[in-house]
Amino acid sequence: MTITQLQYTISVAKHGNFTIAAQKCFVTQPTLSMQVQKLEEELGIKLFDRSTKPIRLTSVGSKIINQASVIIKEVQRMEDVVSLEKGFIGGDFKLGIIPTIMPTLLPLFLQFFIKQYPKVNLKIEELNTDNIIKLLLDGELDAGIAATPLSIDKIKEKPLYYEPFVGYVPKNNSLSKNTTLKTEDLENSSILVLEDGHCFRHHTLNLCKTKKKTNDHFDLKSGSFETLVHLANKGLGMTLLPYLHTLQLTPENKLNLRSFENPEPAREISLIYSETQLKNSVINVLSKTIESILRNFIQLKEMKIISPKPQH
Repeated sequence: MTITQLQYTISVAKHGNFTIAAQKCFVTQPTLSMQVQKLEEELGIKLFDRSTKPIRLTSVGSKIINQASVIIKEVQRMEDVVSLEKGFIGGDFKLGIIPTIMPTLLPLFLQFFIKQYPKVNLKIEELNTDNIIKLLLDGELDAGIAATPLSIDKIKEKPLYYEPFVGYVPKNNSLSKNTTLKTEDLENSSILVLEDGHCFRHHTLNLCKTKKKTNDHFDLKSGSFETLVHLANKGLGMTLLPYLHTLQLTPENKLNLRSFENPEPAREISLIYSETQLKNSVINVLSKTIESILRNFIQLKEMKIISPKPQH
């Protein structure tokens, strides 16, 4: 029995297909199949029911896969211990980032980071907060970037920066005459928000101190800030944007931006990871890189965090 055989078998179980599993493991399908078969022969059992599509684990196969996953994770932890002892900054690092952060934050730090730390192989995936937390606790992710505080057992939070909210108020809106906004200005305004599943929606509704529908004439389900901006321009309301997103607006649309009076409402953005995480060297350089770069974009003296516990 080898670690490679266990890794191949786990991949087949995950994808339900030998060909796809081989592609994910960067080997030929005959090579992968042969190693899985050798493991089955050594154990004297059938791990998979090959008569079904997708391939399914047998009853005993499910138990073996669970144990194999534990073994692989422990092997990875051994490698992490050695890297930590040597002060090595490198290897695979799986990072999840929530959708309302990824498009604006990633272009700011990624190129600089991979140049500074070429031995780190970042594997980045866009995920909502719930999925990031689950994968962190399951050991499938090394870290995530999300809105905090979350206050979840076994999850550590390392604040990176505070991102203010900015009002997007087109000329057709009654609030457009204001040079700045107050949070109470939002109480009687029609506000366009993201669909359920985005923590920024929760932030916005919490800021408005209401959970009711934000528009009486239509029910909007969109995960795109661009859509909200376009609808606002059509006279269907105003919206709130994270500060970094406003940097991507056209010069014409930037004229519709309104800052909030101090203390500015903002969200805390943190690097989150399991308390059992051993890749601290990568976590430290990643956080320092993001903090130093964001310092040039966001400079705030006083602010408040709108959502004490984001829901997604």
